[in-house]
Amino acid sequence: MIAQPWLRALKVVHRLPGRVRLSYPRNLHAPDPVALESMARLIDGVTSVRVNARAASLVIAFDASRTSVMTIVATLADMRWDEVEAKPRADDGAGAVASSLAVLVGASVLPMPARLPISLAAAAPMLRAGVADYRDNGVTSHVLESMAVAISLTRSDFLAANATTFMLALGEYMEHSIARRSDDLLKHLLRPSSDLIWVLRGGDEVQIPAGDVCVGDSVVVGAGAVIPVDGTVMSGEGVINEAAMTGESVSVIKTRGAKVLSGTSMEDGRLTIYAEQVGRHTAAARIADYVEQSLTAKSEAQLDAARLADRLVPTVLKLAGVSAVLTGDWRSAASVLQADYSCALKLATPVAFKSAMYNAGQSGILVKGATALERLAQADTFIFDKTGTLTTGHLEVTDSIAFDSAYSAEDLICLAASVEEHYFHPLALAVVNAAQATDKNHHFDHTEVQFIVAHGVASEVNGQRIVVGSRHFVEDHEGIDVSAHAEVVERLYLGGKTLLFIGFGGRLLGILALKDSLRASAAATIARLRRAGVKRVLMLSGDHRDRAAELAEQLGLDGFHAELTPEDKAGIVADLNAKGAKIAFVGDGINDAPALAGAHVGVAMQKGADIARLTADVVLLEDSIARVADARDLANAAMARIATNYKLTVGLNTAILGLAALGALSPVATAVLHNGTTIGILLNAFRGSGPKAGKRRA
Repeated sequence: MIAQPWLRALKVVHRLPGRVRLSYPRNLHAPDPVALESMARLIDGVTSVRVNARAASLVIAFDASRTSVMTIVATLADMRWDEVEAKPRADDGAGAVASSLAVLVGASVLPMPARLPISLAAAAPMLRAGVADYRDNGVTSHVLESMAVAISLTRSDFLAANATTFMLALGEYMEHSIARRSDDLLKHLLRPSSDLIWVLRGGDEVQIPAGDVCVGDSVVVGAGAVIPVDGTVMSGEGVINEAAMTGESVSVIKTRGAKVLSGTSMEDGRLTIYAEQVGRHTAAARIADYVEQSLTAKSEAQLDAARLADRLVPTVLKLAGVSAVLTGDWRSAASVLQADYSCALKLATPVAFKSAMYNAGQSGILVKGATALERLAQADTFIFDKTGTLTTGHLEVTDSIAFDSAYSAEDLICLAASVEEHYFHPLALAVVNAAQATDKNHHFDHTEVQFIVAHGVASEVNGQRIVVGSRHFVEDHEGIDVSAHAEVVERLYLGGKTLLFIGFGGRLLGILALKDSLRASAAATIARLRRAGVKRVLMLSGDHRDRAAELAEQLGLDGFHAELTPEDKAGIVADLNAKGAKIAFVGDGINDAPALAGAHVGVAMQKGADIARLTADVVLLEDSIARVADARDLANAAMARIATNYKLTVGLNTAILGLAALGALSPVATAVLHNGTTIGILLNAFRGSGPKAGKRRA
């Protein structure tokens, strides 16, 4: 496995001369905290280290004359687990559960003098952790739990002390297991790539390190291999399983011109792929980055829950004191101290978010953290870019107009395709596809093709020069007069079409008009968004107003803006933001990046430009606009589940707390009820996050 940094982000929580406390969100591949403590002790100048695994913090004492806080932080942040001597993994609390259960069962048969030392030994790790937590963080829920056990031990109520210790150990083990499993599910979205890749160099296939592959390389992938780059198929045919990236279980056949994603696997065949994204820029690598972010990013709902839990801790402590005074029984105080809100409030929300993000990933949707999911559910206005979003972005030949009666419309297409088939460009692919769809698909023999960058192509057919390209190319570069057909050209332009001019023998032979088509599921997606609570759906476009109006009417949109620049799009988003709208912007181009960044939440299409995918909060992994509605449905479901869990947590724990304060619950009963309800709430947050994604809409 590739070496990974231990700690993604260290934060200085508190510092004194010669002492610092750090919080440490752990990396996916981080070793056990015990190993972290051992390695921190090896830093020159460090005199002592104490790790609080529950609080995810470490307190370091150091000699200020030999090292500094900055040096310590930098050293820890750069540590990689493969540089550390392997240590046995901790049992994640299973040992504590087993030992506390043994004490609970065995203590009752021991003579009374032996029960105190046995019970104290079983509770000692919890008591030490409570003291350390109090020293580092003040009064917390873990401190309250330790106090409850200490009270029972002081009163020689060993059954209550041992039962509480066991239930707390079991509850913590289950809570951590559920939280860890939600992380593990997200990590299943990662797909390893080979360290060596086959590429064409000088006509020969050579194997080179993955890090040496560059954009523009011709990557060769055979059956059984994982595709290591994002790119376009140049030659060959292959059957590809894309489930790892899109969640789609049906394998697809890829041929020349098809897009492929890294992390997908070749089941059969052989492809030569033009590398467009390599290394850290590939889809698989971006998934890894998104997963890393999602494991630590905290939403407003999560922060609110954590803040409420922290605020309630002093209230629980005061209530325990009042209960003890009013009832005259310290057992009621011990019961109250165990009925805190912290675990369920702090864990259920992130578990629900991670489960939803895993389901989203399995459905071909990458969500960059809990905040993005939360904002997606809040959005009341969806704004779509037109080209490549509401439309397919795949150009199709709609008009073939020949100005020479010797050539039919099909002849014109086939003539252009004969020279364009050597050109790797969306316009060229569209013309070739159109020629293949004709009855004849006639090929015109020609000489070597010249590529004129940003203009078009040129060759010779039957001794006459043929050029295919833009108006500027045929008029200014080739000197061909187009003015006689200005009316036809203007009509096609007003239809929002892209034009290819064919010059043959120094004259304009004809024009091919191309246009991208409306996505088949666009109307259904907009209808689903409205059912999911979206109030307004708008469209922004740089195209001609007539074409935009036609699309808006066809889709039943609430409004549109046409003939826009990128600055115009960002300005419209900013204006709507200022009026209180919560905008989800869906786009795919470089020109959409400012609008994506300015929206409440940005959604980038699968074939979008790099900057669009980097700027967006949500990235679609497959070219289907239906995934936008799927993302909204997932976000709504996640927030509904979080709201339900929040109400359950507050309601159930308040009831338990009230009964404990009134003396109606023993410490053992409180421990059973509190931990049982907490585990149930966590399981509810976790449900629906199994390895299989649900059936998706096309």
